[in-house]
Amino acid sequence: MVRLVISWIPFLILQSFLVAIASESIEVEEFSEALLLKPLPDRKVLAHFHFENRAPPSNSHGRHHHLFPKAISQLVEKFRVKEMELSFTQGRWNHEHWGGFDPLSSMNPKPVGVELWAVFDVPHSQVDTSWKNLTHALSGLFCASINFLESSTSYAAPTWGFGPNSEKLRYGSLPREAVCTENLTPWLKLLPCRDKDGISALMNRPSVYRGFYHSQRLRLSRVESGQEGLGSGTVLEQTLTVVLQPETISAGTDMQPSWFLSSLFGRKVVGRCVLAKSSNVYVQLEGLSGHELKKLDPEREAWKNAEFELSIKPERILPETSSFLFVYDIEKYSDSEPFDLGLTWKLPSKWASQQAPLHASRFLMGSGNERGAIAILLKATESQEKLSGRDFTDGRCTVKVNIFQIFPWYVKVYYHTLQIFVDKQQKTGNEVVKKIDVSPSTDKMSSGMMEMMLELPCEVKSVAMSIEYDKGFLHIDEYPPDANQGFDIPSALISFPDHHASLDFKEEVSKSPILSKLKEKSLVRSYTEVLLVPLTTPDFSMPYNVITITCTVFALYFGSLLNVLRRRVGEEERFLKSQGKKKGGLKQLLSRLIAKIRGRPIEAPATTNESPEARSSVFSSKLVFKIILVAGAAAAWQYFSTDK
Repeated sequence: MVRLVISWIPFLILQSFLVAIASESIEVEEFSEALLLKPLPDRKVLAHFHFENRAPPSNSHGRHHHLFPKAISQLVEKFRVKEMELSFTQGRWNHEHWGGFDPLSSMNPKPVGVELWAVFDVPHSQVDTSWKNLTHALSGLFCASINFLESSTSYAAPTWGFGPNSEKLRYGSLPREAVCTENLTPWLKLLPCRDKDGISALMNRPSVYRGFYHSQRLRLSRVESGQEGLGSGTVLEQTLTVVLQPETISAGTDMQPSWFLSSLFGRKVVGRCVLAKSSNVYVQLEGLSGHELKKLDPEREAWKNAEFELSIKPERILPETSSFLFVYDIEKYSDSEPFDLGLTWKLPSKWASQQAPLHASRFLMGSGNERGAIAILLKATESQEKLSGRDFTDGRCTVKVNIFQIFPWYVKVYYHTLQIFVDKQQKTGNEVVKKIDVSPSTDKMSSGMMEMMLELPCEVKSVAMSIEYDKGFLHIDEYPPDANQGFDIPSALISFPDHHASLDFKEEVSKSPILSKLKEKSLVRSYTEVLLVPLTTPDFSMPYNVITITCTVFALYFGSLLNVLRRRVGEEERFLKSQGKKKGGLKQLLSRLIAKIRGRPIEAPATTNESPEARSSVFSSKLVFKIILVAGAAAAWQYFSTDK
């Protein structure tokens, strides 16, 4: 019987192994990495790193992850996060030169500092609690001050003006948060290969942080399985967008600079991440018209022609409406043959990136420390007439614009003072405002919020709007250490609900996560500048001055009082007399000698006729006077220093 059981053990082990393989074949975690390089019209280069990690649906709560980061999985399960996005940004995206109507310029540009928004799958009464716990968890995970967003004065609950329409959405922003390597290192630790291998090895810290703009983003979303008894999967998308200036000096101002990966990042790609399902590098070249694209041979002249030349032949070339996309597979490269792609320009080339329908900018008006106004200016771009997505309402062409703004509680906005000027002509709210939601701020309790939809004519040239506000007063404990610098108003979000950006590829690109993302229609939107409002600031040196004066007065008071109370006058007088007697003989001898020399009579030593009673009375009067003087000074100080 024992031998029979022992003989069946290998078959049982083999069966369990096959079952495990079958289950893993159904639920397999996938990781992909990609890099998109794109020359910009102003002689700079855009590098967009894209990493996607997928955890399939599972019916177990404490599952073991092979590729998906455990910290993110625990965060999603504990706080019931349905969708979340966190970004760290330094610099501002230049919509005029770098584009505003393509997927990269509409999805990845973020406001300066930290931006966080999340949608929760919890009851409405638990949303704020989940938000506060989430901010603390992310603050420890990414070594940042995200926990400052837990305060009700730092976040808002938009309904439709921000993007995702949900009552369980919370949004917060920290414009003054500094971005450094302490934030990038935890972000890289979420990758299976970190920055040791694969495309992520190009993220050299000095190269990344010397750029004109860089933004690291983490987006999290739940994917429902649709099967009963099976939970939802999780998709983690990590992107890093950097705008760099090539160090190569080209001949002439019209010539685009040539570059290599080693010159941009100081490193080469020595192979793919062994855990990645796909590892590709893409080069996107714009500025070629459709007629020029048809003339070029996609297999030969598209990557090596009279205008430019790529140092390595691409595996595939994907033509797009107004650009070429060159595809490189990193799998065949290694340490002995590293991947160092280069682009050499032979002729001067000029092109313009496609712009959004309206270019937005925001600024402050007014002077003084009492009141002011916030203004937003929308200007039509050259590509406005070429863009699709216009709405014909009542037989006329219109363009819809959504404006989402958050106002801190110390900026007391008067929403009834809203003024709108279309082509320098003032319009009423009923003429251009189609929808508006306002949430006034509460002092030291909650921030204000405004969501507004404008319906403008398609031929509009400029739109200006302003709203007045009063500056509030803060308690001395509420001022930051650099209060004289001013206080920040977060960036406003401008979006166009009828306009969507995407790349139209003729070939199937579903196997590439980054290309599938670029092919999806994304809402065209942009962020304005962060405003810096100067508030009335107290003199923070006054506490130091008060402490110094108080300590000085108390030292004089107690010093004089102790000197009067502890001083022994009788013993001091007897000591001085004894000293005088010791030195009196020598003085008398000298005085007699001088008198004889001068021929004068010798003077007898003077004797004091003052009685001891008189001396004691004088001493007592002086003592009483000093005590009265010190007590009067103390009483006067106590009277004037006490708050009335």
